[in-house]
Amino acid sequence: MTDNLPSSVDAVVDMLRGGNYVADRSLSTALYLALKLGRPLFLEGEAGVGKTEIGKVLSESLGRRLIRLQCYEGLDVSSAVYEWNYSMQMIDIRIAEAAGQHSRDAITDNIFSEKFLIKRPLLQALEADESGEPPVLLIDELDRTDEPFEAFLLEILSDFQVTIPEIGTVKAAKPPIVIITSNRTREIHDAIKRRCFYFWVDYPNAQRELEILKVKVPDAPEKLTQQVVNFVQHLRSRDLFKLPGVAETIDWTNALIQLDKIDLDPETVNSSLGVLLKYQDDIEKIQGSEAAQILDEVKAGIAAGN
Repeated sequence: MTDNLPSSVDAVVDMLRGGNYVADRSLSTALYLALKLGRPLFLEGEAGVGKTEIGKVLSESLGRRLIRLQCYEGLDVSSAVYEWNYSMQMIDIRIAEAAGQHSRDAITDNIFSEKFLIKRPLLQALEADESGEPPVLLIDELDRTDEPFEAFLLEILSDFQVTIPEIGTVKAAKPPIVIITSNRTREIHDAIKRRCFYFWVDYPNAQRELEILKVKVPDAPEKLTQQVVNFVQHLRSRDLFKLPGVAETIDWTNALIQLDKIDLDPETVNSSLGVLLKYQDDIEKIQGSEAAQILDEVKAGIAAGN
């Protein structure tokens, strides 16, 4: 790999911190090993815990292009890898015929050339930038795709190459840095995971979440951030359909600042729960007396120094 990659786990911690990403040492170690050994990093965890942000921070910190493939059900080769510009090909065929060119082989060779090739993210990721550096490839939410698409990924993750029948095999001169994320809505096949370093990104503990808020929302009053973190930590111990992630903690803190709040109160909590919780059943379960009880526990804990 190239010289501008971090040379130690501590350097990865510093790099991420420089990109306003607060990571624990185990995640930094997994990322360091993936970079050092040129292996994809497979990040799995609940939505909103910061998996996607890793790819963005890497791209910015290393000065590499970020190529993001947002996965979805029905994603296929034409959307993820390449497709031919059929309309331009038809125009070229008509021009060739009008000019008296009738050789099928000559026309075919021309229309199946790179100028008619539309490169999608996976093919773009095999190309270096102007400086010769490979990009950061973020394959986001792989679990949303269909299983057959995973099989197609194997060629890319194994050899960093793509076979285009009309042209041949396109191989990366230098492998891209690959980050794959999954929210675990379904299991990803072992063949994919075997080619990656795996890391489960969990919800942060209270101390790290407080650090994250201080970095992401530095203007928030310290008292408010402490209450927000403790309230969210209490929520994650409840039986909810979707627990709030770090992204929701940050959003809620920003929302409270916009409401000019320096201290949580039951009315504000009830009226802003939709920022934290994304399902009405969860909101109804927490709203009212349950929210008031959690808030009382939070304030009592802070007063006691817990």
